[in-house]
Amino acid sequence: MFWKFDLHTTSHIDQLLDRDDVTLRELMEEDDVLQECKAQNRRLLLFLSQDQCMQELVNLITTEPPTDLEERMRFKFPNIACELLTSDVPIINDKLGADESLLEVLYHFLEQDPPLNPLLASFFSKTIGNLIARKTEQVISFLKKKEGFIGLVLNHIDASAMMDLLLRLISCVEPAPLRQEVLHWLNEEKLVQRLTELIHTGKDEERQSNASQTLCDIIRLSRDQANQMQENMEADPLLAVLESQDSVAGLLKNMFEGERSEASIVNGTQVLLTLLETRRPGLEGLMDLYSQGYERSYTVNSSILNAIEPHLKDFQQLLLVPPKKSAILTTVGVLEQPLGNARLHMARLVAALLQTSAPSICQELCNLATMDLLLDLFFKYSWNNFLHFQVELCVAAILSHPSLEERPMETGRTSDPHASIHNALVAHLFQKCQLVQRILDAWEENDKIQAEGGTRRGNMGHLTRIANMVVQNLEKGPVHNQITDLIKGKADTLPEDCRGRWESFVDETLRETNRRNTVELVSTHNMHSSSEDDDMESPFPNDLSLQQAFSDYQIQQMTANFVDQFGFNDEEFTCCKERIRQFDDAEEEEDIWEEKEMNYATQAKSRTR
Repeated sequence: MFWKFDLHTTSHIDQLLDRDDVTLRELMEEDDVLQECKAQNRRLLLFLSQDQCMQELVNLITTEPPTDLEERMRFKFPNIACELLTSDVPIINDKLGADESLLEVLYHFLEQDPPLNPLLASFFSKTIGNLIARKTEQVISFLKKKEGFIGLVLNHIDASAMMDLLLRLISCVEPAPLRQEVLHWLNEEKLVQRLTELIHTGKDEERQSNASQTLCDIIRLSRDQANQMQENMEADPLLAVLESQDSVAGLLKNMFEGERSEASIVNGTQVLLTLLETRRPGLEGLMDLYSQGYERSYTVNSSILNAIEPHLKDFQQLLLVPPKKSAILTTVGVLEQPLGNARLHMARLVAALLQTSAPSICQELCNLATMDLLLDLFFKYSWNNFLHFQVELCVAAILSHPSLEERPMETGRTSDPHASIHNALVAHLFQKCQLVQRILDAWEENDKIQAEGGTRRGNMGHLTRIANMVVQNLEKGPVHNQITDLIKGKADTLPEDCRGRWESFVDETLRETNRRNTVELVSTHNMHSSSEDDDMESPFPNDLSLQQAFSDYQIQQMTANFVDQFGFNDEEFTCCKERIRQFDDAEEEEDIWEEKEMNYATQAKSRTR
């Protein structure tokens, strides 16, 4: 009977601790040592917190393991040591945070020559980060006494673990007064300026990339903290420096000084794009750009725009003469002159600048004919949908830009300088850039290619949406009066034959395309994978913000060649986790490994879903 058996089992770790000569390594060999530590096995914790054991644990995470060990085993004990030190047990935190000799051993790890072992760097960063959160005052006090601390961290910024360490200093310090003290210390150490200096031609690309990412994270973290802060709280000094005109001008100087490299241009532009963000990128609460404009959480600091404006001509030159890239083989043939990541980021920057509606910026972009050049690239690189989406955002910004203040939308009948400059930009789009003529010519050319048995061009989905944008804003929009004059008004604005072609295109071709896309989406959307139907339009044709969030995510993940080699349609990827789960949840209870009779009818039904 069951009560005859003793169900209480003694941990093997307790049996080991009964021995006087037990070693730390023996305990670490046990599979349940971490579980017992987190369960706060008192005898184990007393053993681990001994001076000798703590010293050995810290040495394990900061010392390169012997190279003669099997690779699979080299980092076994350093990994376990890190888990023990960061198990968030008070007795271990207290011992590590209060013993300066142990902190000195940890600090000595930073004094090595680069590069650091990336695994050891992650163990070090995790351990220090845990102490920053749990033993804040002791660790901050120790680090502030080390004059070269920030310099050492930046010396190893090529290791991503050092980025994490800096961000923990900014985001994990509590309470608020102590956090403000740390921010002032980091500002006195000129953290922002030193990170900006790393984004420079001639610097290691990995260091540039990590410095750029760190600055972007600092901006977002600081703005999040500012949104949560009480009104009487002091402003974040790091954010104030980052948004200052001098700081942005210094970044731009580094980007364009000397021989221009793609790495410095791309990494610097990523920081500028983050500074220009008017809301955090994400899937929550995104607005329809066509009908409701751009909802802002906060406005862009004018000092940022003032610093960028003098360099717009440099960005324009980059679009004309980008950093040299070798020809690449793509799925549609050899691309002799790839678009490149630099020019793609320029397109993203122009889209972000247009969304600010800053008069001087819009005027300069108009003077430089930047939109004309972007439309040239739109049609030249007909398979680069990342570029197509940014150009689409630019057109959307021009056609449906919100006013900076509440005023009657009597376009062309106001003395407001913002409105007059915006009107000039709209006129530029239809007159200088000849948007209507380009849409008609490209559509006819694509029809001819398909009639001859060729492949539909990769930018046609975006061109459809741009055409719909023009039609929607022609009927109702903030500048519909002006667009009406430009398209249906004077003959010298749009030639008579073009007006006839446009009306025929809208009434017949575009209407039929929209009808076909709607029917396909309703009847066959779930029957096709994204790779099976290149012509399929997005089920949410107006949700540009949602696509922007996903597009940004894709751009961050891809290599420079990926931008040129692949031309996936953005509208084919406008799905989020919730939509994917709709399919996963239906079979959540099913055991996929269960042995069962194969039912071919069921399999066929599943395939067509």
